[in-house]
Amino acid sequence: MRYDDFVPPTSRPGPRRRPVLAAVALAGVCLTVAGCGGGGGPLPGDPKGGTSRPPGPASPGTPSPRPSSPGTTGPSAASTSARPEPAARGPLTGRTVVIDPGHNPGNREHTREINRQVAIGTGRKECDTTGTATDAGYAEALFTLDVSRRLRTLLEEKGAKVVLTQDDDRPFGPCVDERARIGNAAGADAVVSVHADGSATGNRGFHVILPAAVSEGGADTTKIVAPSRELGERIAGNFVRVTGSAPSNYIGGGTGLDTRDDLGGLNLSTVPKVFIECGNMRDPRDAALLTAASWRQKAALGIAEGIGSYLER
Repeated sequence: MRYDDFVPPTSRPGPRRRPVLAAVALAGVCLTVAGCGGGGGPLPGDPKGGTSRPPGPASPGTPSPRPSSPGTTGPSAASTSARPEPAARGPLTGRTVVIDPGHNPGNREHTREINRQVAIGTGRKECDTTGTATDAGYAEALFTLDVSRRLRTLLEEKGAKVVLTQDDDRPFGPCVDERARIGNAAGADAVVSVHADGSATGNRGFHVILPAAVSEGGADTTKIVAPSRELGERIAGNFVRVTGSAPSNYIGGGTGLDTRDDLGGLNLSTVPKVFIECGNMRDPRDAALLTAASWRQKAALGIAEGIGSYLER
């Protein structure tokens, strides 16, 4: 994703990025962590590649039309104005999950507002950004909404109460600090921020971002580092199993896990939270997956089963 609060590691100098301590192969996640469900087979490989920056946002004062979403069939195509009640009973009854669709389709028309600086604990960052897009123009903001709506449906079917930080129901944002506050205010049992990366051609695969230990500037992740790691490991293991996608070949050392201390959405969270970059929109092969409605349904299912595994442990 093109996200100044979230950029490929090779473009960020300095020691801020903290590698995952152990290079644990994700093929063993579903075997070593109880409750993953299904079988955790060996991981597919992927070639190495370089990094690049995705296209920038629209110029201020030049609104861009929102691109159409390819293949919007299935749960995400339905109207979101009338939400069905969660199942009366289910394995996630009584649990609250906050889903954070990265960016907002309207951000491109509100560059002044989203460029406003907000505090993230370890410094200050832009309120939000436009996100990236495929070479054909499929916006990350549309991808994240589609997957998040599918994910909501799957979790509600299991009885969970699901809150979206935005549902294309506001002109822009919310800012990264507000996204964290929404999860905190909901007393969420788990929060997942859905994204897609914007790296170079040849860089492929997904990765899950975990919060680093941060205690400064009003941020304190001390209590959520361990549970967030478990949530992230379970999502990663199930994402591999359900989608067949490999962990990132350019971030995380093949584990599919990465630890960050420069993301406001993680730093300011007081409840277990992770980000997932479902693939690289700038790579043609990953883009072919991300733009396919059938694959987006698999992505939502993989994330849902990871969340369910974490909450039912």
